[in-house]
Amino acid sequence: MAVTGFSIFPASLSPVIHRDFTPLVWKFSKSNSISFRRLAVSTEQTQTQTPTTTATPTTTRRFSEKSEELGEAEVAASVDEVEQNGRVWREYFERSKELISRSDGGPPRWFTPLESGPPLKNSPLLLFLPGILSVGLGLIKNHRRIGKIFEIWCLHIPVMDRTPFTDLVKLVEKTIRSENDRSPNRPIYLVGESFGGCLALAVAASNPDIDLVLILANPTTSISRSQLQPLMTLLEFIPDQLPFSPPNMLSLMTGQPLRTAIESVVKGLPLQQTVGELSQDLDAISSYLSVLADILPRETLRWKLQMLKSGSAVSNSRLHAVKAQTLILSSGRDQLLPSQEEGERLCHALPKCEIRKFNNSGHFLLLEDGIDLVTIIKGASFYRRGKYLDYVSDYMLPTPTEFKKVEEDNKWISAFTSPVMLSTLEDGKIVRGLAGIPSEGPVLLVGYHMLLGFELVPLIANIFRERNILVRGIAHPMLFMKKGNIQETFLDVSQYDTFRIMGAVPVSASNLFKLLSSKSHVLLYPGGVREASHRKGEEYELMWPEQSEFVRMAARFGAKIIPFGAVGEDDISELVFDYDDQMKIPYLKNQIEKLRNAAVNLRTDATGEVANQDLHFPGILPKFPGRFYYYFGKPIETEGLKQELKDRDKAHELYLQVKSEVRRCLAFLKEKRESDPYRNLLSRLIYQATHSFTSEIPTFKL
Repeated sequence: MAVTGFSIFPASLSPVIHRDFTPLVWKFSKSNSISFRRLAVSTEQTQTQTPTTTATPTTTRRFSEKSEELGEAEVAASVDEVEQNGRVWREYFERSKELISRSDGGPPRWFTPLESGPPLKNSPLLLFLPGILSVGLGLIKNHRRIGKIFEIWCLHIPVMDRTPFTDLVKLVEKTIRSENDRSPNRPIYLVGESFGGCLALAVAASNPDIDLVLILANPTTSISRSQLQPLMTLLEFIPDQLPFSPPNMLSLMTGQPLRTAIESVVKGLPLQQTVGELSQDLDAISSYLSVLADILPRETLRWKLQMLKSGSAVSNSRLHAVKAQTLILSSGRDQLLPSQEEGERLCHALPKCEIRKFNNSGHFLLLEDGIDLVTIIKGASFYRRGKYLDYVSDYMLPTPTEFKKVEEDNKWISAFTSPVMLSTLEDGKIVRGLAGIPSEGPVLLVGYHMLLGFELVPLIANIFRERNILVRGIAHPMLFMKKGNIQETFLDVSQYDTFRIMGAVPVSASNLFKLLSSKSHVLLYPGGVREASHRKGEEYELMWPEQSEFVRMAARFGAKIIPFGAVGEDDISELVFDYDDQMKIPYLKNQIEKLRNAAVNLRTDATGEVANQDLHFPGILPKFPGRFYYYFGKPIETEGLKQELKDRDKAHELYLQVKSEVRRCLAFLKEKRESDPYRNLLSRLIYQATHSFTSEIPTFKL
């Protein structure tokens, strides 16, 4: 049944329509009413609530036919939600004030922000479970971004509500069971902030049969070790007659535990930067602290602190029963909780858990500038629309903001190496730039893998920037390993989030099939790990397997194969500590063997050096930077060769042709770079100083 009403958000936006279990709408005025989706907590509590006005249900489609056809390209171009901290917190407090002033004091209920959505077709449901403030606006900074890929419901717990923790668990359980019955094949995401993290864990422990994905931001499971302990103790002894609010206590309790606790809240928001925009001292934000006092009056604060204790006790006692896929987000400067230590503890206790650390963030992580929950989810490969993650169909293109951040994080590579990009047109002419790469897929880029994959970022970034083509890389499964598989090794899987955001997929025949069938541009390195972690003296040697691995797959879809070479690794570094050296040291040998056992074994049927796919990190010494050169050869057509290449000999012949072309590209670049007057960094800096630092630096003559 659909119920119509108006949101608390700007009246210029369209009204939001909610499915309802009990069709009740809290209405206050024609011009400024609030629409909630209400779930009764219990029969006893519902009977004690203030009577409400029942609205006449109407049936209205929430999304138009056109919006239901929303595609990935529109998601990629969605409005950037990252705002300045001051503006975010102003909006948070203003909307919180309006929400609590308009609320009828009823039981907890769900609402959907108007600015969220419409989501993609078959998007999963995301339930936001708030922290101690319980307003439900913790995702306000990214409502629109999140609403593009999730159906988002936020839990609002009114200020005077006294629903026990166990009943809150039942409320969320009722919701997820109802939605699971309606859409059994889509996952349900529980995003728990602070106290909401305990609630999410308790719900997951009681519902192992439902496909849940937990995202927990600084959960309060460590409340026993919290900076809030002095505040809890203090509240027990404050007389009821003593006026209590954060502003009052700031003036009365100078230097006392409560002021310290409140200042910790301020720092943890983090309001140090926010206050810099709103005010230069604590007194100037009294208007916002007064909202905080309205949200957490003394009795409510006492109740919430007791809820934190009970929620922590319940969730900790049931961690063993949690089977859900879980992502922990831990702040390094959380002044309320030891969040990073707790994140590590939870990650070891939960069987399907990953962790992402934010060393410079405070307790209210999801409201901070630069924290984009959607990007975090994408980077951790946690977004899926079905029971299992599909790296092709569940993938979303990087937004301009995400791509810009990738470039900024890796700009030193391009700054030091000034990549030269060459490609070959259909008539065989070599040109500077990437005009020779076909716009339409399927296209398979096959080439040489530099030491440590130095060439990857400039290659993918330049193609994306110049041609607006996202190249999907076929990557080693190491990039997608879970922390539980490698917790005894030195590998940090979060360092590969950028590759996942930019479209990397685990190497497999099925993933290559899906990419080519969807007419993608695909990047493939037949030499794999062995080539990218070669030994001393092996630079620019192709470590390809004997058998053809990709030719017939390319021919099946008529893909164009583009052989390419990339040189320059020997101009920026010298390999001094290779695999052979490391295997002579017992500790490093042990680490390599642990990674070998944890990772998926590739090419188990191969022979020779290419079969050695042991993961390790070669030791290098930097050189005074030279330059990177890329040369994409003439596309090799496979259209119409599907039947012919079923013959293994014919397929192998084409495979050797591709390999020979890659060798030719490498030889061409190695020869031509000798005549580049700007191969050295110093000469390039002089050129830019006399021209412009944004001007294209010349290279050898073609």
